[in-house]
Amino acid sequence: MDDITYTKGIYTATASVRELQTDSYQGLVTLTRDEGGGANDQETTVYEVEATSSTPEEALEEAKALAHRILGEIEL
Repeated sequence: MDDITYTKGIYTATASVRELQTDSYQGLVTLTRDEGGGANDQETTVYEVEATSSTPEEALEEAKALAHRILGEIEL
């Protein structure tokens, strides 16, 4: 399953899924802040969806929703 990427200003949120065990998936959001000075100037934070899902599609939907919430709270 492909990751989904959203950007807002200098922030990039990537929604993805990881398999915890058989038929158990968790959505993840990796938030990166790029100050424009190369790889050393990037700040990265990983957020996990609290609930697990029984399908990767459902977990990705939860991760996408979390990414939207995170980016919506950022003020530029």
